Amino acid sequence: QVQLVESGGGLVQAGGSLRLSCAASGRALSNYGLGWFRQAPGKEREFVAAIPWSSSNTYYADSVKGRFTISRDNTKNSVYLQMNSLKPEDTAAYYCGARTTFLFSRYYSSSSTYDYWGQGTQVTVSS
Repeated sequence: QVQLVESGGGLVQAGGSLRLSCAASGRALSNYGLGWFRQAPGKEREFVAAIPWSSSNTYYADSVKGRFTISRDNTKNSVYLQMNSLKPEDTAAYYCGARTTFLFSRYYSSSSTYDYWGQGTQVTVSS
């Protein structure tokens, strides 16, 4: 069982920055990878970024490459999403999810393969 709690969302102007945090708790976190997804009203949940718990590999959606950075602090059991150069189209509820590291490099972007989710945090970017 893994518990995830997101924080750090808010309202920001276009071009601004936000840093989201995902605090994880539970057993054997090293067996999981964490991913950030987002969902705008009326749209499906989409992949943003992912990172395995025990690897330095990172994965990004094309829409956020060069603007967003995912990182991990194992000492705090937390994963972060630094979002720079925000655009109005980044407006969405952002969710942190956890899935096993088995075939992580193949399925990191598939939300249906994630076993645990946080409650989400809202990011609103004004133009």
